[in-house]
Amino acid sequence: MDKNIFSVPNNTRTIDDFKGRLIQGGARPNLFEVEMAFPTEDIFPELGDTTFRMMIKGAQLPASNIAEVVVPFRGRQLKVAGDRRFDPWTITVINDGDFKLREAFEKWANFITKVSDGSGTINPTDYQVNWIVNQLGRAKFTEGRAVDSDSQLPVLRRYYMQGCWPSQVSPIELNYDTEGIEEFQVTLQVQYWEAYKGADGQGAPSCLLYTSPSPRDATLSRMPSSA
Repeated sequence: MDKNIFSVPNNTRTIDDFKGRLIQGGARPNLFEVEMAFPTEDIFPELGDTTFRMMIKGAQLPASNIAEVVVPFRGRQLKVAGDRRFDPWTITVINDGDFKLREAFEKWANFITKVSDGSGTINPTDYQVNWIVNQLGRAKFTEGRAVDSDSQLPVLRRYYMQGCWPSQVSPIELNYDTEGIEEFQVTLQVQYWEAYKGADGQGAPSCLLYTSPSPRDATLSRMPSSA
């Protein structure tokens, strides 16, 4: 063991030491973007447009859960790792004046189970799609202007949400006394997620994320190639 490990007292660390370790000023919760997908072009072919990404006001970076298995042993309890669990993923959507996003989610839910007779698609691959949530960074500036003002904000980390489908589209409360823009929440069930560094998704899986207009058009995939 290094005898000099305690040679520098903790109280000598300064705010400048902390500042020097706060890479890129820290990740900011308001710098994010969600890349959407819908299972068929009938639901809404225009929603592949990046304009609609700005309508996702709130989301989460997903939790990582491993269930515990309790094994009794002579009056004690040994806790060992069990199965992975993936929580539902909730997004908050700003309701546009044309109700395009609201309509898309309602059509998606109706595609799964029709409100009129309970029929719907049977094959999960027909109604489950993959989404992406990007944690963005701050643009670099030099001499008072962005280094590359035409480029997008850098992607610090990218989460691939696999096999998403909407289990709930929340109500929108209407009230004479309420001002502001309507919002609603959508709860998406997720099979699993994977996280990768950077915009190119280093080491990302080779599966496809279809955004528009057709879920069968691989040329519009936003997932990185394995090549």
